[in-house]
Amino acid sequence: MLQLDHITVIAPSLADGVAHVRDCLDIDVPFGRQHPYMGTHNHLLRLGDSVYLEIIAVDPAAPRPARPRWFGLDDQATVRADWDSGFRLRGWVARSTGIDAVLPQHEAVLGRKIELSGSTPFFFAVPDDGSLPLGGIAPSVIDRQGKPPSMATMTDRGAILQSLIIDHPDPEQVRTLYRTLRIDRPPEIRQADRFRYHAQIQTPAGLKELF
Repeated sequence: MLQLDHITVIAPSLADGVAHVRDCLDIDVPFGRQHPYMGTHNHLLRLGDSVYLEIIAVDPAAPRPARPRWFGLDDQATVRADWDSGFRLRGWVARSTGIDAVLPQHEAVLGRKIELSGSTPFFFAVPDDGSLPLGGIAPSVIDRQGKPPSMATMTDRGAILQSLIIDHPDPEQVRTLYRTLRIDRPPEIRQADRFRYHAQIQTPAGLKELF
């Protein structure tokens, strides 16, 4: 069973991402951490007891990693084009406590398991080219080896995720995918002309939308 772990704004730079979230939520998201194994860095914001927001971008000060970066960040032309078109909340990450049971059936969509080091080693599924699974329709999958996300280390600005919504031209196709992946409480899926995400987030200033 997969569960929502965090939602991800994929930005041309961290400054761009932080400014966008500030415009949407009226909240400044603090710096999170660097990912030397992927050549990226992020800002992090708690959105409740077990969900958070990540703003991620290429770290210009980091050496290029030996493998493609995650979240499609090597394709900066597409990152910029999506950003300029207003497609900024680009995906989400689902957590698993048994990634080895998930990937044999779904590796073609979710990617291969890689082990990443840090304060707590973990596993992450990444397609061979580093792209978002199905362009971001399918979640990326993380396995922290049974440990919950380190919510206590993230800044709490009083923001709570109320709902994650996917607009898509074929909602039933997405629902079928999520049933196949056995996603617990998947995002809401709505009929629309184009694929995109919206997050309804309760903030100290009221209900806001991140897109």
